[in-house]
Amino acid sequence: MSVADEAPPTAPMNAVSRRFARIDSSFHNITRFAAFAVFGVLIGVIASLYLGALPSIDKFGLAFLWTNAWNPVTEKFGALAQIYGTFVSSALAMLLAVPIGIGIAIFLTELSPWFIKRPVGIAIELLAGIPSIIYGMWGLFIFAPVLQTMVQPYIIDTFAGVPILQDLFAGPPFGIGMGTAGVILAIMILPFIASITRDVFDGVPPVLKEAAYGLGCTRWEVLWNVVLPYARVGVTGGIMLALGRALGETMAVTFIIGNSHKISPSLFAPGTTISATIANEFAEAVGDMHVSALIELGLILFAITFVVLLTARYMLYRAEQRSGR
Repeated sequence: MSVADEAPPTAPMNAVSRRFARIDSSFHNITRFAAFAVFGVLIGVIASLYLGALPSIDKFGLAFLWTNAWNPVTEKFGALAQIYGTFVSSALAMLLAVPIGIGIAIFLTELSPWFIKRPVGIAIELLAGIPSIIYGMWGLFIFAPVLQTMVQPYIIDTFAGVPILQDLFAGPPFGIGMGTAGVILAIMILPFIASITRDVFDGVPPVLKEAAYGLGCTRWEVLWNVVLPYARVGVTGGIMLALGRALGETMAVTFIIGNSHKISPSLFAPGTTISATIANEFAEAVGDMHVSALIELGLILFAITFVVLLTARYMLYRAEQRSGR
């Protein structure tokens, strides 16, 4: 048998190689297109919001941000009340939900018996899947009446005459208002924080915790010095995801915040948010300026969310730099 007869056929192999190369190239192009399409959609959203808000921007300028006026009849608009309500309700929700959510995650991963861990975990995931309008209806028909008759009068009487707190919890007990919206938002975002934090804590290598216990660390020291630093990025990501939902939540807040374009220091007073104002008025907006002002509110909410996420990424970057040093 000659050497030529023993040599493997190269033509079929070259054809297979070319076919694999074409498949790889097609896959590369498709994924690259999908990646750049995200930027295209983002730019398109920004451009459409800016063009829609341009008449309002030209008329009111930057004063739109700190003007507390909203009168469609006279076409005088300002976003201060909406911005204030968005920040206050979201801040109150995060203040309540973050420690409770992290505490739930710690309990499920470090302290819970095995027969409790799975049912509680499933319940948390089910809470995350409840539509926001259900939270709003529950808050309006069940939670707000309880607050109005049993909780708010007691708090008002308790803090009467106490500096600062008497203003923070002042006014008639409406049941609905800024504080109620914050509590409902906290209940809504709690499953996101707890679920993501639990998954991140489960990803901590057991050898790190075992080594800390072997050195004589207490359970609290292991959590504070090993688990939380290792899972810092994931925990922050879950908190930022929850904050994004709190800032943009619409229907639940619309039901229970009172929809009043006024600023009050009291958490019991009615208020409004950017998303609630858009949901309430966009379908019935009369006049181009009214529509443009609502679109500018959407642009402001987009900018707020972008700045919050950018700040979170910068904080994580700085934390990683410090830990690296």
